[in-house]
Amino acid sequence: SEVKVARPAILAVDGGNSKTDLALVSAGGELRALVHGPTVSHQQVGMQAGVARLEELAVRAARDARLDSSSRPLADLAVLCLAGADFPSDVRALAGTVRPLKLAREVVIRNDGFAGLRTGTNRAWGVAVIAGSGINCVGIAPDGRMASFPAVGDVAGDWGGGEGVGKEALAAAIRGRDGRGAHSRLEELVPRHFGYRRPINLTYALYRGRVPDSRLRELAPLLFDAAGYGDPVARAIVDRLADEVAGMAIAMIRRLRLVRLDVDVVLAGGIMRNRDRPFYERIERAVRNTARRATIRRVAQRPVLGAALLGLDRLAGENHDAAETRLRAVFGA
Repeated sequence: SEVKVARPAILAVDGGNSKTDLALVSAGGELRALVHGPTVSHQQVGMQAGVARLEELAVRAARDARLDSSSRPLADLAVLCLAGADFPSDVRALAGTVRPLKLAREVVIRNDGFAGLRTGTNRAWGVAVIAGSGINCVGIAPDGRMASFPAVGDVAGDWGGGEGVGKEALAAAIRGRDGRGAHSRLEELVPRHFGYRRPINLTYALYRGRVPDSRLRELAPLLFDAAGYGDPVARAIVDRLADEVAGMAIAMIRRLRLVRLDVDVVLAGGIMRNRDRPFYERIERAVRNTARRATIRRVAQRPVLGAALLGLDRLAGENHDAAETRLRAVFGA
């Protein structure tokens, strides 16, 4: 007979544009299960497919935690931090589709940026710029006011996600090769990453659909490597990215009236895993030129940690701080 196992307090999800992490966590900050899967973003795969993937991950996690996955709810509180939860209409649509699954007694849906923010700070407020496949900036004021950008791509004025940066690297390679731009190491490095000799071969492969546009995000680490080797064309793109990150953070700091406060500015997402010191120094100079007391904090942990911490915050148990310390230790934070 199956042993009765206590239901976890929190089902936490960080769902980005390329992958999803789901964790089951106790009220005491113990990690009961952690599973990984593909994106559940409705912008990428559609609402029904995304929610079906979410339920599959929840069932896997329940089994890992020795729970009966058919006995719902699986947790007391679900905190779903999802890419694509950009407008109130998105949140309403997601809530209407997720709640019938009965994954938890209470369901809270946030943009995935808020998971990155909470991962990078011990406070309930601050600013975060998340640069993964796309780019977004979110903020919470000390009084609880929340803000974010639409983050729906170039139609919203966005630039700086992995795909945008990858396209810029490819453009620099093409233009350097055909004479419209300066020569660069990118002329060789960019096509070689995809198994081609010349940039135009990669362009043709993209045009014919042999290489999906989404793979251009793979060029971001290569771009930072080229900049680190002193390539001026690559460095110019990296500088532009740093200015964009700083610009988003500054706009959010001003919008939430945090200029005079000792605000934490968290940098999260795949692009922020680079180790290019001039990139971070440029961001810090620009941000602190506006908000002198700001602290730049880089996130190395999976943002599902932040989603779980948001759950602990909402539960507000007596041993909240000890639970946060315990959970951060599990994730190496």
